[in-house]
Amino acid sequence: MSTLKRFFQDTIIYGIATVVPRLLNFILVPLHTDVLDTKDYSVNTTFYIWAALFNVLLTYGMETSFFRFFSRAEDKNKVYSTSFIALTITTLLFFGLGMLFQDSFIRVVDLDPFFFNIFFSVIILDTLVVIPFAYLRATNRPVRFALVKLLNVFIVFAINIYFLWLVPKFPAFAPQYVLNHFTQKDILGYIFMANLVASGITFLILLPYFFKTKIQFSFSLIKQMWKYGWPIMLAGISFIINENLDKLLLKDILSEEIMGAYSGCYKLAVFMMIFIQAFRMGAEPFFFNHAKEKNAKITYARILEYFVICGGIILLVLVCFIDIFKQFMIPNQEYWKAMAIVPIILLANLFLGIYHNLSVWYKLTDKTRMGMYISLFGALVTVILNITLIGKFGFMVAAWATLAAYGSMMLISYFYGRKYYLVPYNVKKIGLYLLLSVGLSAISFIYFRQNYIVATLFVLIFVGITYFKEQEDIKKILKRS
Repeated sequence: MSTLKRFFQDTIIYGIATVVPRLLNFILVPLHTDVLDTKDYSVNTTFYIWAALFNVLLTYGMETSFFRFFSRAEDKNKVYSTSFIALTITTLLFFGLGMLFQDSFIRVVDLDPFFFNIFFSVIILDTLVVIPFAYLRATNRPVRFALVKLLNVFIVFAINIYFLWLVPKFPAFAPQYVLNHFTQKDILGYIFMANLVASGITFLILLPYFFKTKIQFSFSLIKQMWKYGWPIMLAGISFIINENLDKLLLKDILSEEIMGAYSGCYKLAVFMMIFIQAFRMGAEPFFFNHAKEKNAKITYARILEYFVICGGIILLVLVCFIDIFKQFMIPNQEYWKAMAIVPIILLANLFLGIYHNLSVWYKLTDKTRMGMYISLFGALVTVILNITLIGKFGFMVAAWATLAAYGSMMLISYFYGRKYYLVPYNVKKIGLYLLLSVGLSAISFIYFRQNYIVATLFVLIFVGITYFKEQEDIKKILKRS
């Protein structure tokens, strides 16, 4: 089986593990925006923003570091055991601190104490299974990985459907206790409890991997893994800032209602996020495992071309048919005031995906600090633009700041990558596909919005041009065995 074909097959499996959860979350968005007003939706958003941040802090780059050292080590069991023990100890220490200083934590995250307890339990459970999940990916077990991930999200989905749709429409299916507790706060509690139940069951399923190998811990190895991983942690924090600071600032500078509307419309970029996440799931172990191959750099260059083509199609389809998508995903018109951010956020996420692709140079050359510096620069752009301009120009600044941050990170990574790990990217071809997708999207959104004949024509033009230029390579990949 060809290297590229294996990459695409694994990415498809990881994509299923990413796409299905996102699609189910996609279905839940109209449900959430229907039962929650924009103010309560801001609480929902705040919960997951802080969960994402603590996930980065508690894993401190150990997942990527695990891939790096596992792929090279002769004694792979030592890498697994050492990384798992380290992450478990630090997580339990954090749990103790959380219990000791609970009131301080509650003030920081600005959540109701009941919601905080759920939030805290979820992040602890999710952190403990990071290395077992990474082990499944590193040992080429994408199917098992996907099944566990899918079960997790099906549990979340089922609980949400039961409490937010079935109970209100068919109260006979609910016990009296539930019917007596159905305020807006209760509804938010059901949403959060769904995540806690799913995380708990996932933890139990992966529990056997906690005892996968004999216990062995190498202090020298963990020092090396920490040295490699901590810049990735700071880069992850910077990503959280780029992705979520705007929402928190909108809440503080403008209002919770604006933050809720902005966050709801932000969800329309879900398909681009699905695509990027699926790519990362397959790409990260792939890049490390094939780094020593003779044509590795050529393979990396080709992957970026296909990534941009697929991302360009997603951008164009979503923008051209945005008013159809919003009817299904966000039926509550209270949220539509922020609809103009969607094309900008989609392009920003496409730039982020390209950046992740380009990041192969600093991960393979052990220059993760460079990735940290680039991410910190992006975070600085986000902070400065949002803090100085939101109050003057409104919520659109937040979307443009995200685009500026990810666009600058993409360009900086490309030019530094040429110096340290030269990959022969076909910049002219990639630039053509980007300009074509962005240009057609802009024309459709500004001049032909809701004209679906023109929208369909634009999509066919992009697909036709890319197929014409890539048909020989596509045929070769499909024929390889």
